[in-house]
Amino acid sequence: MNKFDGILFCTDLDGTLLKNDKTISKENLDAIEYFKSEGGYFTFITGRLPYFSEKFYQIIHPNAPIGCINGGGVYDYETKKYLHAITLPPSVIELVEYVDRAIPNIGIQLNTLERIYFSNHNQANVDFCRWTDVEDLNLDYHKVTEPIAKIVFADNDINNIHRLAELLDSHPRAAEFDFVHSERTLYEILPKGVHKGAALAPIAQSLGVDRSRTVVVGDYNNDIGMVKEAALGYAVANATDEVKAVADRITVSNEEHAIARIIQELERDA
Repeated sequence: MNKFDGILFCTDLDGTLLKNDKTISKENLDAIEYFKSEGGYFTFITGRLPYFSEKFYQIIHPNAPIGCINGGGVYDYETKKYLHAITLPPSVIELVEYVDRAIPNIGIQLNTLERIYFSNHNQANVDFCRWTDVEDLNLDYHKVTEPIAKIVFADNDINNIHRLAELLDSHPRAAEFDFVHSERTLYEILPKGVHKGAALAPIAQSLGVDRSRTVVVGDYNNDIGMVKEAALGYAVANATDEVKAVADRITVSNEEHAIARIIQELERDA
């Protein structure tokens, strides 16, 4: 019957599709397969790089390109190529140095299009490597020669994250970049105009899907852009107040098969 013909459904991973233990429920996986079998396009938009979200690709089997690097990239796993990618100007290192001088123990992660380099290794960076299973590549940020897609600062002390945000906002070059609080312990520098919503249009265009047929769901502040950009934006019950404020609908939590619930609603509304 193709109940979902021409609908593009994009989900965030952590805190949304993934349960707290980083697994995906059978209920969600079954619902995704049903959605695709009825003509829908399903994929994810994540802050992660393609190489360390591939394990989820192999489980979910999206039938559309993914959004990655918090909207800075669109990647096709079938061809192993970026369809779209934006990197930071070299001047971003001035901001990294500024933060490094002010908060010497803050963790620093430099995301290129292919890998992550860790500087100023602190407990938050160690924790990040553990829960993402990403390789721990230590390298001084001055020595990274590849184009940088985003900078991530990590600290388990939320007061340092708040101080960091104030420092970046006060930097003379702040207007040249965008900043986002992507997880409780993580704060990012992104290219100007980059957010998860910026990946939605290229994905839709690659499939010939109109914006009016787009659905997204997220939980954290780095999801705000895509929730606002989609025709129908959902927040999970465990989302931040900021995400709930811009969502069209609020669904159940990531522990309660939120993706399956949304697909049930889409079927009801069809």
